[in-house]
Amino acid sequence: MKLLEAIQKGASFLEEKGVESARLNVELLLEEILKIPRLQLYMEFGRELDDSQTQALREAIQRRGRREPLQHIIGYTEFCGLRIDVNPHVLIPRPETEQLAELAANFLKDLQRPTKVLEIGTGSGCLAIAVAHQANDCSITTVDVSSEALSVARSNAERHQLTDRIKFLNQDGLKSLSKFKDLDLLVSNPPYIPSADIQDLDPEVRDHDPRLALDGGDDGLDFYRSLAEDAPPCLNEGGRIMLEFGDGQGPELEAVFRSSEWQNISLKPDFSGKDRFLVASRPHGTG
Repeated sequence: MKLLEAIQKGASFLEEKGVESARLNVELLLEEILKIPRLQLYMEFGRELDDSQTQALREAIQRRGRREPLQHIIGYTEFCGLRIDVNPHVLIPRPETEQLAELAANFLKDLQRPTKVLEIGTGSGCLAIAVAHQANDCSITTVDVSSEALSVARSNAERHQLTDRIKFLNQDGLKSLSKFKDLDLLVSNPPYIPSADIQDLDPEVRDHDPRLALDGGDDGLDFYRSLAEDAPPCLNEGGRIMLEFGDGQGPELEAVFRSSEWQNISLKPDFSGKDRFLVASRPHGTG
């Protein structure tokens, strides 16, 4: 089968299965199978796929048609320009979270001194790795209750030669907050989907992302309430918290942090213009 025919047939199959950007999915699968840049596919439409390549593509397309995430099939994704390996034990990084990494890194760089960071719920390690990659003077401690997720995160940090600046702890971050002191920044992309809404998510998310990384309780804000109450003593004077949150949660989340007397609370939009990130400074008199 020629390359162009394989792309066309694969895209048609995925479209029937309800997969968005079907042709792009096929091209990305071929990029991995053939080990060539995607743009090169366009210069080799007449290339004949051998039997092993055809079989590998067929199996990959069938998996994608069952709504298994593309990132699980190829084994990785890109985050802030960095390769991040993923599997079913970790949340697949979302494009919006790249902006959280940039907010965090820019804040740390502006301090112009060595800084201490805590990330709760590191998953694949993408956020900590991107922040450490951009802000050279920071040291980051990451915690995650899942040992399987931490294994992925450590491997990703090793890939990018950042294990000397990122420490990984297997524990419940909310329950162990009191152990951390003098932080310049606490950053997290917590679970924020209301429990009852998980069943309505796309199959790629509902059936393949770990529920622990999705379920934020009845209204999606359980994690944030704990942070608002318990995180202040962890931060130094001028320390900040930066959190990602879900669609429409901004006003209620802002009220949660205001009731705990956090200062300089602001909501930052993502590239689509939706409020997506909360930034706040440690309450006065904490310590």
